Amino acid sequence: MAAVQAWQSITSEDTQHLAFGNAQTVMNDNSSRFGKYIQLRFHNSAVKGAKINEYLLEKSRVVQQDEGERNFHIFYCMLAGISQEDKEIYGLLDPTQYRYLNGRYGTTDMVNIWSEKYEEVCNAMDMVGFEEQEKVDMMTILAGILSLGNIMFEPTDSEMLRVTEKSSGWLKATAGQFGVQEEELLRSLTCTMSMTRGEAIRRFHNQQQAEDARDSIAKVAYGRVFGWIVSKINELLAPDVDLDVELREIGILDIFGFENFAVNRYEQICINLANEQLQYFFNHHIFLMEQKEYKEEGIEWETIDFKDNKPILDLFLAKPFGIFSLLDEQSAFPQATDKNFVDKLNSKFKGNPHFEVVRSHNPLFAIIHYAGKVQYNGSGFLEKNRDTIPGSIRGLFINILMEKMFAANPHFVRCIKPNTNKQPNQVDSKIIMDQLRYNGLLETIRIRKDGFSWRPSFEEFAERYSILLLKPDLPFNKESCMSILNITELHGWKCGSSRLFFKYFHQEELAMLLNRLGRAALILQKNYRAVSCRRRYLALVAEVRRQRQVQQERDEREEEERRQQLLDEEMKRRLDTESENKRLVSPPVPLPRTKKPQPRPRSILPGSPKTTRLAPVPRPRSKQFEATPFDNDLNVDCDLAHLVSQQGGEEQAKERHKKRRNTIRWFKETQARKVVRNGAFPCWFHGMITRREAEDLLTDKPLGCFLIRVGQSREGYTLTYRGKDRYRHYMIEMQINGKYVILGEDRAHPSLPDLVKYHTQVGIKPFMEVLTIPCGQRCDQEPDYEELKNLMLAPSLADQGHAPGEVKSGPDQNYMDLQRLFIPPGQNLSMEAQKPPVLRRISDKKLQAESGLRQNGPQDADHEDEPSSKSRPFPRLYPSIRLAMREIQQVQQHFLANQDN
Repeated sequence: MAAVQAWQSITSEDTQHLAFGNAQTVMNDNSSRFGKYIQLRFHNSAVKGAKINEYLLEKSRVVQQDEGERNFHIFYCMLAGISQEDKEIYGLLDPTQYRYLNGRYGTTDMVNIWSEKYEEVCNAMDMVGFEEQEKVDMMTILAGILSLGNIMFEPTDSEMLRVTEKSSGWLKATAGQFGVQEEELLRSLTCTMSMTRGEAIRRFHNQQQAEDARDSIAKVAYGRVFGWIVSKINELLAPDVDLDVELREIGILDIFGFENFAVNRYEQICINLANEQLQYFFNHHIFLMEQKEYKEEGIEWETIDFKDNKPILDLFLAKPFGIFSLLDEQSAFPQATDKNFVDKLNSKFKGNPHFEVVRSHNPLFAIIHYAGKVQYNGSGFLEKNRDTIPGSIRGLFINILMEKMFAANPHFVRCIKPNTNKQPNQVDSKIIMDQLRYNGLLETIRIRKDGFSWRPSFEEFAERYSILLLKPDLPFNKESCMSILNITELHGWKCGSSRLFFKYFHQEELAMLLNRLGRAALILQKNYRAVSCRRRYLALVAEVRRQRQVQQERDEREEEERRQQLLDEEMKRRLDTESENKRLVSPPVPLPRTKKPQPRPRSILPGSPKTTRLAPVPRPRSKQFEATPFDNDLNVDCDLAHLVSQQGGEEQAKERHKKRRNTIRWFKETQARKVVRNGAFPCWFHGMITRREAEDLLTDKPLGCFLIRVGQSREGYTLTYRGKDRYRHYMIEMQINGKYVILGEDRAHPSLPDLVKYHTQVGIKPFMEVLTIPCGQRCDQEPDYEELKNLMLAPSLADQGHAPGEVKSGPDQNYMDLQRLFIPPGQNLSMEAQKPPVLRRISDKKLQAESGLRQNGPQDADHEDEPSSKSRPFPRLYPSIRLAMREIQQVQQHFLANQDN
């Protein structure tokens, strides 16, 4: 169960990351703008858990996108998928009004696609285990990020800046969406507090610094939301095993490739540095470690030349005069500019072979990477570096990640785009060659060709190619390997102390030798089978001839015997006729009766004694009742008496009874309120009945009929379905957030009625069977509601203020109708028909709400900002958000009116 949920959550995690971590770029409409390292943990070949490490999220994309690019997908999906009512709750307006979206949105087709993606994201969150309040808080923060981008500043007569009149409403909206006070948010944007010698000093920002602070808050907020999502996913994927259990691990590193755009900024230099680190590891693993193994094995080889990018890493990361060390130094000076930083790089590294000075009015410089020269625009480097990204890069790639990769046995997968037009069936040779060079694959191909790419152990080689010696029981050692290789006439291979070293083409030559033996074996098999089959054929022909001769002789004997028998019968008839003619004629004598006639049975009259009837013979279970490999609830109840008769059966019966009672308690305390609708259980709900009883109820029902029952030994439900050739039993599990999921499905539902409604339209996997007709409780056999009867006990009508004999319609009548299902015939309905406390609370709230609505009428404008119902979560400062959005709309209308005038 844990493994299934883990894989389901991994699928859901991918859906969320596609929305929160991917964006449209000039190269890819769905580009991953973050790196992740997934750790899959195994025990005895079974997945026990996983962990996701995220890094290098391109947070600057939240506040700025270049031409042809977009913000992260989640903003567009949220604006397209949220209903108009929810937009008012979160404080969202027209998408073209937000500066962080560059005033662009999308076509109608794209909006429809984003709306569908938003539904997938919400369902993925339900599958992972997000609570409704958590989802509301997250969407409110995302709305706050968009509102934050519309806050603009203007100078005043004093040192302190102020928010422009047009954006004052956006400040109030952002404060409400972030759940902070408006004054505190404004203070954090316009000034900085610092402590010097125990004294608090306030430094006011200029307009540029205030805008930088605004954008920094947006980036930090989005990064925190993204990290929180990853942590929630990791909670579900955490291994549920004892601490002393040793787990093996497979690590999957997914990172952006080398980037070289028309304009390369701070994000590209971080991404390319990460690729430089990975290329260094690739070189170290493929080239240096390979040559080290040659030396340890004691074989002779020619030195392989390769392009070592260690000097490029030193250019970036060396202390105290590396590029990022100088960037950190410049970022600490408030008066430093991006041009000052680039000028310092030019003076420091102008003689470095991997650095190139660019003469321009803009702050430009170039780096000669392993994949080629890339020109960077230094604008925004200082402001973006203040997010302490360089420190996390060094800590991540030098300590956290690289140590794991050096300790592992890596495999590399390189992805290549066929063209830059984002079109199918188009191949651009130049683009492909550039990517092969960027990925280091051209260098790898050359090294693989010059080195020994295949290095099997003695045992592995002898076991695989011992057939070449045509000797049985050959020992798998070095001597056997030498004997094999001596007859193959291979050249250029090396023998080490523990393994053999081959060129890339040696495997093909050995495969040709094996194919030659294979063809010879086929010829031998063909000839042997031909001879064997011919022998069998000749033997069969001889046997057929012998059987024919025997059969012919048998037929002749039988024919002779038949003729003799006919002659004997003819002779006997003649003798009988002659003797009969000689007898005297006498009347026939009647034979005595051997048995008296029996009287005919009379019909049973009223009052006559009834005859004893035999017990009915149990009907055989048809194919409909056979279990299938897809039935996921195979817990069939056994007779308790049978359990008691077995050894240890009494303990098993007690344990089963305990589980049953616990399940009933769970249903009463947590589920009854969710299942009941309009004061009654749905017609497809059948309480706690056994698997066999559920199948009996559906025996004569049409195809697609279904019911839902409470599990007898677990806290959950089972959906029993009348299939075409047999019954299906689908387990329904509850997520940690209270959602309901059919095991094997990838969609969560807020309630059982919603689950049923959904699967009347969409089939259940793997057979995609659709629910059609619910199996009602009213039937010949009364369903087993014994343990749930006390839920249906309601106070008498007199206690509720009704006169005797008064008929009450509505939910109470539903209670009375439902009681008929549980009360045995002959008992007084009024004594049993009492409303349960759970149902009483539900109906009382509903009646109070209806009564209040009738008495008070519609809410006035003063209370309009308050949440209308507590049945759903709301943002913490929901009234403030509503007031702020009204102010924004009023200001916009005012400015539009002035423009018209």
